[in-house]
Amino acid sequence: MRTIVYPGTFDPITNGHIDLVQRAARLFDKVIVGIASSEKKKPLFAIDQRIALARQVLGDLDNVEVRGFDYLLVNFVNDCGACAVMRGLRAVSDFEYEFQLANMNRALSPNVESIFLTPAERFSYISSSLVREISSLGGDVSKFVPAPVAAALAAAFRAQR
Repeated sequence: MRTIVYPGTFDPITNGHIDLVQRAARLFDKVIVGIASSEKKKPLFAIDQRIALARQVLGDLDNVEVRGFDYLLVNFVNDCGACAVMRGLRAVSDFEYEFQLANMNRALSPNVESIFLTPAERFSYISSSLVREISSLGGDVSKFVPAPVAAALAAAFRAQR
């Protein structure tokens, strides 16, 4: 079985992320969405909430599993029995950083390949940080995230006010 890991903080998961998961689900037998703890990034949502939201919005995809992790990505990939890491590229500016990560991952674990996918053009400008900023200012993010995520964002920012 060919398994790939799509790692990230997913704070929050966006329509762009979902598009990439759907694309990967057509290419691989199993897709594991690996939600990184990433406490250094000070995420808005706790890891348990990010996992729950991802499971809710990806639940219709039979070959997709959502798991949290808080250790080295290549070790997580190996623990999952995956052959590769999937990363999304929205713009050329993403490539340099992702290329560096791919080479570091290969140096740490030569058996872990990196696969890059691009989201559909209509999602190419969406990022979790922009979605959080818009939502924090009271903007409507319903075009960028599924309804449960938009509701969770609104609730989180209401609680901060």
